[in-house]
Amino acid sequence: MAFSRVLLKLSGEALMGERSYGIELATVDRIAREIVEVHEDRHELAVVIGAGNIYRGMAAAAEGMDRATGDFMGMLATLLNSMALQDALERAGGKTRLMSAIAVSEVAEPYIRRRAIRHLEKGRIVLFAGGTGNPFFTTDTAAALRSLEIGAEAILMAKNGVEGVYDGDPNTNPDARFLPRLTHLEAIEKGLKVMDTTALSLCMDNSLPIYVFELAEGNIKRVAAGERVGTIISNEEA
Repeated sequence: MAFSRVLLKLSGEALMGERSYGIELATVDRIAREIVEVHEDRHELAVVIGAGNIYRGMAAAAEGMDRATGDFMGMLATLLNSMALQDALERAGGKTRLMSAIAVSEVAEPYIRRRAIRHLEKGRIVLFAGGTGNPFFTTDTAAALRSLEIGAEAILMAKNGVEGVYDGDPNTNPDARFLPRLTHLEAIEKGLKVMDTTALSLCMDNSLPIYVFELAEGNIKRVAAGERVGTIISNEEA
């Protein structure tokens, strides 16, 4: 079944391309072109981007920085990534709005739920930056929260280098088994590193499915069209 309204969750690392940090514009342009194609297929589309290519609050906290300070720095980093993707989307022909949970009125609108829904209804791609606006919450939780607020039918979670969810880390365990379907509760109980526990619990409590797939060319479009790609996490048993 094709989706009418979805939220796409991208990791900050998705914007790095072949670099070890930062933003590679050619990679951002490629992702933007595909997002615009998906939008042109009459899908209402919102986007949340992480900040792992620039800054991680938890990593800074582990080195001694105050956790709240580190998280706010990470939220600002999501704004940088969102601005880069917004620019690429508009160069690719998309109409966009950037909304931030942190007040940065010179570059983004404040996040207001009803206004976000109206932008989607008017055919704009909406980017949500600034996480939830609160420390101690990840962009995974922001993606789950915004999805529920705008009435998205699913979260499309694009991953780098893996085709979906495994029962172990495929980068370190060659015997890790691919899981085509599982429940939110199974993901939580098995400690699978799909989303953080807060985000998974939020999705589980509200029966919001998560589609986890590799960020390979064409995959966003295929998943949005209802094609079976990667792993489905839902409240339905396998």
